[in-house]
Amino acid sequence: MPDDDAAARDAAEEASAFSHPPVAPDATAAYGDHPDQVIDFYAPRTPDADAGLAPVVAVLHGGAWRAPYDRHHITPFADFLARHGFVVANIEYRRGSSIPAQTGLNGTPAPTAGRWPETFDDIAAALDALPDLVRAALPQADPRRTVVTGHSAGGHLALWAAARHVLPPDTPWRTSGPAPLRGVVALAPIADFAVAEKLDVCGGAAGQLLGGQSKFTERRPYADPALLLPTGIATTLVQGRSDIVVPQAVAEAYADAAARAGEVVGLTLLEDVGHFPLIDPAADACAVVVEEIAQLAW
Repeated sequence: MPDDDAAARDAAEEASAFSHPPVAPDATAAYGDHPDQVIDFYAPRTPDADAGLAPVVAVLHGGAWRAPYDRHHITPFADFLARHGFVVANIEYRRGSSIPAQTGLNGTPAPTAGRWPETFDDIAAALDALPDLVRAALPQADPRRTVVTGHSAGGHLALWAAARHVLPPDTPWRTSGPAPLRGVVALAPIADFAVAEKLDVCGGAAGQLLGGQSKFTERRPYADPALLLPTGIATTLVQGRSDIVVPQAVAEAYADAAARAGEVVGLTLLEDVGHFPLIDPAADACAVVVEEIAQLAW
């Protein structure tokens, strides 16, 4: 359990990140029939925004794949990226039940995390549809320069989206080759399910995502980024050393797995930074995130 000082700092960082009002998108498009199968688009908000085509950043929000947490909490971060010259695609996807069904952190009831297979169906469909949808919504978008980023559970989904070509061949999500991405920047990602479950990250959310412990071993090869390597796609993880929500050990386990697979993965560790500053426009850590994305996109 985190000590009182760490818990207090985490609460303050979370409050800051969630203190910003939601930012409305410039356009929204559906990639399926379900209400959650939508993408919000943000146009670049820089003075030279009309100077030429802009790279696309696809954003996948976190929230432990649980229904109460949707894309709206990450819209200030999407706007922050747009104010740095990017076209931003804020992707919604189906998540778990909103009804508390399993025990979460500290023994409190928590909504079930994720849906199998719908959560993965949606990420695959959204990324496949993104190039055409973003061109139609924002003509200044250049989908040939796309970076996928995601926070926490969304960081997991970003890593997974870049690894679909190395999925087992019996899955409908597998692609014939690597996704046409400039790279992935995963922010405090739930990137290694074995380590995440050992540390009870988000109240065992990874196990819930896969359908419970009875399905965990069977489904892990289809869902765990640490088992889907190498991808051949430039990947950077940004992690706060003081993160008590998704601890540093989870990111390090993924980086170690990548190294064993012969792939170099960037791991940017930020001192005195917890889980939420990575998506908080008021935090210095958020500027570091933008720089990591820019290095891949431009």
